[in-house]
Amino acid sequence: MTGPAVSVIVAAYNAMPYLTRCITSVTEQTIGRDQLEILVVDDGSTDGTAEELDRLAGLYPRLLRVFRQENSGGPSAPRNLGLDHARGRFVFFLDADDHLGPEALERMVAMAEENGTDVVLGKMVGEGGRGAPTSMFRRDQPKTDVFSSRVYWTLNPMKLFRRELLERHRLRFPTDLSIGEDQLFVGPAYLHAAGISVLASYDCLYWVRREDAGNITLRTGGTEPRLRFLPRVVDMILENVPPGPGRDHLAHRHLTVEVQQLLGHLAREPRTEQDKALARLAESIEPLWHEGLNDQLSAMARLRLHLVRHRMLDELLDLVRFERELARGKVATPVLVDAGRALARYPFLRDPARAIPDDCYDVTAQLGVRHRVTRADLRGTVLHLAGHGYLHRVETRDVTTELVLRERDSKVEFRLPVTHTATPGAGAGEDEGSYTYDRAGFEAAVDITTAADGSALGDGLWDISLAIGAQGITREVRVGSKRADDVSGKAATHVVDTAEGLRAVTLYTTHPHGNFTLDIGERKHTVASRLRLDGAVRWAPDAPTELEFTGRCTLAGHPEGAPALTVTLTDGQGGSVSHRPARRPEAGGAFVIRVPVSELPLGVWRGELRLGSWSVPLPALPKNMPPAKWRHRALPRYAKPAPGSGGGFALQVAKTDLVRAVARRVKG
Repeated sequence: MTGPAVSVIVAAYNAMPYLTRCITSVTEQTIGRDQLEILVVDDGSTDGTAEELDRLAGLYPRLLRVFRQENSGGPSAPRNLGLDHARGRFVFFLDADDHLGPEALERMVAMAEENGTDVVLGKMVGEGGRGAPTSMFRRDQPKTDVFSSRVYWTLNPMKLFRRELLERHRLRFPTDLSIGEDQLFVGPAYLHAAGISVLASYDCLYWVRREDAGNITLRTGGTEPRLRFLPRVVDMILENVPPGPGRDHLAHRHLTVEVQQLLGHLAREPRTEQDKALARLAESIEPLWHEGLNDQLSAMARLRLHLVRHRMLDELLDLVRFERELARGKVATPVLVDAGRALARYPFLRDPARAIPDDCYDVTAQLGVRHRVTRADLRGTVLHLAGHGYLHRVETRDVTTELVLRERDSKVEFRLPVTHTATPGAGAGEDEGSYTYDRAGFEAAVDITTAADGSALGDGLWDISLAIGAQGITREVRVGSKRADDVSGKAATHVVDTAEGLRAVTLYTTHPHGNFTLDIGERKHTVASRLRLDGAVRWAPDAPTELEFTGRCTLAGHPEGAPALTVTLTDGQGGSVSHRPARRPEAGGAFVIRVPVSELPLGVWRGELRLGSWSVPLPALPKNMPPAKWRHRALPRYAKPAPGSGGGFALQVAKTDLVRAVARRVKG
């Protein structure tokens, strides 16, 4: 008999009243009850959990199986028991406090099957004030791994696992740990998985903070339980991942998250225990941390690790207090700018008694960049830009900001000067106004005919950036994503007059980031797409021998004196006529062009809408369009859709055959 698709394993200990919603959320999954089994292990509850499980088992006798055991002191043993009895292709571990979104399991199973992956992370949402991990849920990832994503930053087991993976590697939760047991289960599962999927587009798991703060991860404190599991996690990494960038990527997580959390607990320990705990911590992380890893770490993490390595307990305790105050405050740490570097004024900066290297304080690469565009438009061949840009916490002295144009494919770039302008009050809305940036403004007028070191910019996509500089520090940032409400990000195509002739230039913002780019030479935005004829061609209501063409020209700019918009007809024999709108296109681009067919020589005329060298085919004439009739030198002529035109515009201008016309009348 084929087993279920998913076995949902719930470890329950004194889980009321949360348990009811938890189980109900599983029974209502859109994947269907025939694809599910629920295995709940009551870990010696004393609060009514057992009675509620009996009630639920009566409601869902074929769906829910209940196991009971004496309290084990943690979730490992009940999860293992559930796993031993699971029959599903996949298993999902669900805490009794939490609950699922209705489509969670259906979507996660589909993602695993479609991509051949062994683990699926469904988006987690905090509830009741509980924080949930976010960095790995920026977007859906059909197939990834621990080394090229952020999935390793969530090591809780509330995920979908292919059961065959778990059984093949005999993965179970260690039962001798009160904390960190999930890392020693999920970590190896990640590393052995054929692939990992991330479902970020649907809220799969609601991670609940209990009102009684009874979540086990919130209750387990102290350094001892953390110092017991951390060395085992380090060993797991050393045994499974060779030295190099991959190992460093995983080490980063433990050298930041675990070390910071452990030091927070260490600060509350008795002094007699702190030295021993610090020594054990230093020994535990020593195999993972090397100087080459520092570039991946924040300055605060580098400082922390330096103090741990050198067993500087008093300094660490001061740093923990500093971090707590920093987290409560609203003002970012000031920086010391020296020789093109920004050093955070964390405790003991350049204290000769401690001799801590400046590298532990270097936040140059971490400086936030603030920028906003208040003007962005083309006037003829000149791009006008204005706005402001500054480096967070670096006062705008000795400003060296430049505009950077970089062609996307060739990477050719040109740096252009800007005019620095005053920005009184800039930065007042953050850091309680502690920092001022009164020379952060910029204005630039870039002529595309001279921007390439005196020559014209070539065809291509020219991304626009600012190289924001002050006090010897420079950071480059793309601009446009933050702009004033009256600065449009809509693509605006211009035809401009240059020494080389007419050129097409479009100023637009990229999707999805919204940064400005110049498209020169119609790489993405064509002039022809801005020329449109509306509906069918018709005879003008007030002039039955004039063809009327209506449409829109939505170019943002077209130089005076340049070739006009025309309907041009040719007869294939060298004859050609052109007609333009009676007036330039109105606001919004609407135009009307009339062609008096009575002035056309005899023949079959084909045509197009032209603007200089750009053209758009004219639409075909309606087959049932009545002919236009007139007299030329007293002899009758007519114009009508040409037969056998092949679907394009074709107008036949001909003489009326008088003999045939008379014969038709006689027969009539």
